[in-house]
Formats: sequence, C-alpha cells, structure tokens
Amino acid sequence: MRRRAAEAIVVTERGPVRGTVGDGLRITRGIPYAAPPFGAARFRAPRPPEAWGDVRDCTRYGPVAPQSAELPGSPVWNPADEDVLTLNVWAPTARSGPLPVLFWIHGGAYTFGSSAQPDHDGAALARAGTVVVTCNYRLGFEGFGHVPGFPDNRGLLDQIAALAWVRDNIAAFGGDPDNVTVAGQSAGGGSVASLLSSARADGLFRRAIAHSVPDAFFRPEFARRMAGEVAEAAGVAPTAQGLLSASPRELVDASDRVVARYAGDPSSGFLHYDTVLYGPVLDGALLDRDPLDATGTGHPVDLLVCHTTEEYWLMHRVGAMPPVTTDDGLVRFAAAYGLPPDLVTAYRDLMPGAPVLDVFLALASDAVFTAPTVRLARAHARAGTGRTYLSRFDRRRTRPDGEPVRAWHAADVPFAFGTLDAAEVAFLTGGPADADDRALSRRMVDAWAAFAATGDPGWAPVTDPADPTVHVWGVPRDRTEGPSPAHALWRDIRMAPPSLRCGARDNGRAETTDPTQR
Repeated sequence: MRRRAAEAIVVTERGPVRGTVGDGLRITRGIPYAAPPFGAARFRAPRPPEAWGDVRDCTRYGPVAPQSAELPGSPVWNPADEDVLTLNVWAPTARSGPLPVLFWIHGGAYTFGSSAQPDHDGAALARAGTVVVTCNYRLGFEGFGHVPGFPDNRGLLDQIAALAWVRDNIAAFGGDPDNVTVAGQSAGGGSVASLLSSARADGLFRRAIAHSVPDAFFRPEFARRMAGEVAEAAGVAPTAQGLLSASPRELVDASDRVVARYAGDPSSGFLHYDTVLYGPVLDGALLDRDPLDATGTGHPVDLLVCHTTEEYWLMHRVGAMPPVTTDDGLVRFAAAYGLPPDLVTAYRDLMPGAPVLDVFLALASDAVFTAPTVRLARAHARAGTGRTYLSRFDRRRTRPDGEPVRAWHAADVPFAFGTLDAAEVAFLTGGPADADDRALSRRMVDAWAAFAATGDPGWAPVTDPADPTVHVWGVPRDRTEGPSPAHALWRDIRMAPPSLRCGARDNGRAETTDPTQR
C-alpha cells in the first residue's frame, strides 16, 4: 500500500499532486494549469497557478466552467468553485520510455461540457500506449464573449496554457513533450483547427485530430454584436465596466435568453437554426485568418479528420434546432446560410422520395459539420504541411424496436475513447454495445493511439485533395470509399463571408470559389 501511495504522487513545476493508482494506470484529476479566472483575473489571459508545498489531492475532477447545462454523469457548475482551469492525466504505470501524449479538448458549442464527461475517460487510450490529458477551459461569455479592452478567444488561450503545462510537466507522468497530439470533437474540433492556425500554439503539438469541425468562426463585428445583445439581456452596458459588473451567472442566464429569442424567431437568419452565440474570433491577435483555410504556421503537423454520416440528426433528436418539414422551409434555410438555391434541388435529386425533414437534416449536417471538416482536410492536404487522413463514422444499426440507430453527432466519441460501457453514453450509441461495436471501438482506439505515436492511423493519407479517399468506420467492418455523393456539390461552395457569421451571410449571398485553390 505504501508503494502504491508513493506511485500516486507526481511532482509538477507548481507542486506535488496525488492521484490514484490501479489496473496499470496512474490517474490524476483536477490539476490546476492556470489560476482561477475570476475577480481581478476575469476576462484576462490565463495566469499560472500559485505554487503549493504540500501534496495536493488530485483524485477528483475539477469544477466545470460557468454554464447552464447539466450533463449526465458530469458535475454541474457551482459558482462558488472558481478553480475551473484544471486538467486530468491518465498514464500507464509500466512503460519502457516516454509515451506519446494525446491532449483532448471537449466539445459543447463553446458553451457547455467538461473534461469530466463519462465518454471522455482516458483509460482505454492510456492502456493502448498513450498518456492522455483532458482539460477544462472557459466557455460561453467568460471564454469567448467580446469585452472591450480585454483579449478575445480566452477559451483558446486557456487551451494554449494547458498545452504549455503539458510541455513543461508531462515528462514527470511518463509522456513525451515532443510528441503531443491535440484532439477534439465539435467545438473541440474547431478549437483544434484554431490552434493549427495560431502562431501562439506553434510547436506545442506535433499532430492533430479534428472530428466534426463546425463552421463557427466569427468576425470581430459579430462578436461585438452578440456581446451587445447579451449585455442588453443582462441589463448592463456593453462596456468593460458594465460586463464586469454582471456576474458569471447573470451572463449565462442572459446568453440563454438570447438563444431562446433566436430559436423562436424564424426571421432571425442562420441563428434561428444554429443558435451558437460564441466561438473563435478572428481578432487579428490570436487568429488572423479563417482556421478552415489554415495551412499551419511553422512546424509540420499531421492531421486526422473525421465526420459522422448523420451529424444533425442529434440536434433534431434533442430539440436543439427547429425542424424543417416543407420545401419552402428548405429554401429559407439555404438562404439563411447563404447557400446557392440550386443546392436544395441537388439534395432533393440525391434523396428521391425522402421526407423533407430528412433532406433538411442531410443538408444541415453537411453545411454545419461535414463540409467544414472536409474543407479543412483538403486545405491541409493541398498545403503539404504534414500528412492528411480523412475518415467518416458510419456505424448504423436497427434497435430491437425497429428504430434506426443514427451515426449522428458525437456518436463517434465513445467509440474512439473506448467508453462504450459508460451508462451515460447509451443515448449517443443507441443502447448496449454488441460484439461488432466493441470490435469497432478497439479499431478506433488503436488508430488514435497509432496516429499519436507515429502519425499513421493505419490507412493511406490523402494524395488528391480534390478527390480524397475516405476511411469509413463501420460495422461489421471498415471500408475505403471515395467522397460522399454530396462532396462534389460542396467543392465549389464557400459560404459567405468565409465561414464567419456576419455580413454577407446574413443577407444570403455565397461565393462560389474553392477556398483550397487560394
């Protein structure tokens, strides 16, 4: 017992931490990588945490960032717990040398979620030969809301601070600071794309995994507009003094009211269909260009991207967007997103006889997630700044009651993490895992671990960005395919303005130039 207790202690640069040891792993949770971002530190770039002398108990996840969501199996936000900038480490206790590091950024529309979600448990990936790090970062207005005189993209700055912690401390856990893979899904995937394009993150990671990258990168004027609307809903001025006078709880509640207003107003443009108020901002400091067109800033980085086949079905299932059930509604959706009118006709032709709702969900899936994800892969492959691998998650089946199990948004995450047995993921995966599911999960875990170690997930990289081959994850076995039937429809479409939600996109104009040709 004494030896096990000693093995559980790791000395970091700020002080010793104690986790737990068992089943071949050392798990250390809730390690501060930055000081609490409140009080005098609110809305500022992250600062190093204060050092500590005594052994710090790190056997539980740290507090979550301000948010209104209550996710199954995850802690809820408690305004009294301000130490929200923490991370977690899973590391094998037996190793022959420094191990590759996989650094995970959770999703949640830049507004909710945490590293404590059951599907983000790093044990299976650690047993596959990696050191896994997951982190919390500032969300919503605290992380991405515009405050005059303060830095935008505070949530991204938090992620960079966490990566700097990995660089300075991960060797003590058995990880290789020179072999770090940054990975994320949805908002986490968008964060990965942002880090790829930011000089501030250059050299902090060697490889990147981006699943379901959303088209949610904003111009400063859009960020200012959203800050003004949230400030008005909170009853304060959209000034630094006014916003600082509002508590985190008041800004969370005000943001929710703004979201509800857009969701209930069909005339409000794209925000009616995708009520994401916050995201990375092209502030000219951390980000100076659309991350979906980014080709790296210095060090070559291998990139593995993935999207699911039926992304937007999840949003429909949870009621996160209004359903579109008429042809006129399809036309209005396309106009709100600045898409060419003939795109709706093309999707109708691809899906003859399908209900309007199915056509809408296919179009929305591709507009919001699939097209941006593929666009990032094509831009990276064309630039030649590292190898590019493209994959698609297409695990579908039918439940005993006859209902289809969709390959929808986030269904791929528990497969890649090997967390299929967590009770809370049953909704995402459609029920208990069978033998085919478990085999698929093992393949995905092994692919991520191999990519983190060598940059090769087990299939050929993209050689023709205009017509890329795709590794398709499925059951009972995987397969290799060309682009999806809709791929050609999107190849020459660039939503206007370039993936940044304001200006031309609000009045329905779209450019038709291939961004990867620029």
